[in-house]
Amino acid sequence: MKIAVVGATGLVGNKMLQILQERNFPVKELLLAASEKSVGKSLIFKEKEYFVQHIEKVISQKPDIALFSAGGEVSKQFAPLFAQNGTFVIDNSSAWRMEKNIPLIVPEINAEILTKNDKIIANPNCSTIQLVMILAPLHKKFSLKRIVVSTYQSVTGTGMKAVRQLEDERNGISPTMIYPHKIDKNCIPQCDVFTENGYTKEEMKIINETRKILNLPELQITATTARIPVLGGHSESVNIEFEKDFSISEIFEIFSKTQGVVLQDNISQNIYPMPLLSAERDEVFVGRIRKDFSQKNSLNLWVVADNLRKGAATNAVQIAEYLLENHLV
Repeated sequence: MKIAVVGATGLVGNKMLQILQERNFPVKELLLAASEKSVGKSLIFKEKEYFVQHIEKVISQKPDIALFSAGGEVSKQFAPLFAQNGTFVIDNSSAWRMEKNIPLIVPEINAEILTKNDKIIANPNCSTIQLVMILAPLHKKFSLKRIVVSTYQSVTGTGMKAVRQLEDERNGISPTMIYPHKIDKNCIPQCDVFTENGYTKEEMKIINETRKILNLPELQITATTARIPVLGGHSESVNIEFEKDFSISEIFEIFSKTQGVVLQDNISQNIYPMPLLSAERDEVFVGRIRKDFSQKNSLNLWVVADNLRKGAATNAVQIAEYLLENHLV
């Protein structure tokens, strides 16, 4: 297949190339695009050197699939041009996620809604992906009523410049500030900018995208997001209220059988999900599972995933795999 990666020089773009190679995706021809300043730079894929091109030149070559991770403005401008040329665009930005006729896909949950006409496909927010991976199988059995989620998000979710700020602070170098505060040895209760309702854009993404993916437009859900000085992945504390009663053994059984989810819950041996253990893994890890004794039919748990992999690049490549395996492309 002729595959394009738009935003190839960024953290997620680089990870997309890595995962295409790891999963042996059938790339016959690879096209790379990035910002103007990156044109001419080279990247290695399967021991072969490829050069970054102007995005217009990549469009004209009519790739079968374009994996986008270049920001919302680039996606809004160029994704429709790719689509007009018959390319399937899988976009990692927030540009298309809440558009009514654009599918928002986590393959394990709702890939079956995709058709040959869906030329632009939205990849959900990283925090949303790991959340819905554990909510979807629970909803099937117990029916979700209300969700309260608090996130503890890696600096990698902001990009290379944020990683550099953290590293510079740790090395005693005066950093270029990407965050409004120092991030090393700190926890910043703000991911993205604030909206008029006092929530951040990241919090509203989690709320709105979860409702769309699960097809539960009236789901009661609220979120608080924070940035912490870690690299391995995002962590989430999740409180779930169900319509139906449940037992902890039933929860364990569901997760043990859920594709893409790994149960890590043995408190006697201090086993639970952590970013260090999720780094460079594609699964979503869940643990610290316990009943909320303050509220009927309610559950507490802890969820961790590598935000650059399942939270972004891997999910996008899995969508591409689904298109290929189901003869949609």
